[in-house]
Amino acid sequence: MQLPFTVEQFFSVFHQYNEAIWPAQILLICLALLAILTVLRPAHWGGVVISAILGFLWIWLGLIYHLVFFTQINLLAYLFSAVSLIGGVIFLWHGVVKRRLQFRWIAGARGFTGAALVIFSLVVYPAWSWYGGHSYMAMPTFGLPCPTTIFSIGMLAFLVPPYPRSLFFVPVLWCMVGAQAAFLLNVPQDMGLIVAGVVGLVLLVRSNVLLGK
Repeated sequence: MQLPFTVEQFFSVFHQYNEAIWPAQILLICLALLAILTVLRPAHWGGVVISAILGFLWIWLGLIYHLVFFTQINLLAYLFSAVSLIGGVIFLWHGVVKRRLQFRWIAGARGFTGAALVIFSLVVYPAWSWYGGHSYMAMPTFGLPCPTTIFSIGMLAFLVPPYPRSLFFVPVLWCMVGAQAAFLLNVPQDMGLIVAGVVGLVLLVRSNVLLGK
């Protein structure tokens, strides 16, 4: 598959993005930590908070990264931006406007799978990028497509069924698109998207299965 940009251009966009928005990366990580804390210490407003955070992350992804930066090297970024914005609106609609979503931790395969994906996105992914020779400013930081997608599916593992299947469409779609970077652009940490995509599909299918069953 022939890409419309080089590996150097691909990582150069990360560098431009990270320098331009610094220190917003810290805010994005703090939002992720707040979402995790809300799962561990649930409250009646927890679903709204987590949904708002996930919606914000996908809208940020669509407007700030894809539209402002990635369009410089790839015209498909306009489509990626639109899809990301749709994903953000879906989270906001179901979780904030309609208040249909609840998240909570439950021990078992589902809970530990969600935790593993969240830890991978926030800790393992950047550590792997650094080990691969990329400085912080030149790596896909949290808030960029791949770590954000893995984090999102990890958080969706904590959803209390039944829940709308539409929540999974955009994250799972991005797993299929973004996983190509693992092979075409030599970003091996993006193989985590393959695992996240499988998890997302399983959660989609089991949307009406009660937790713990």
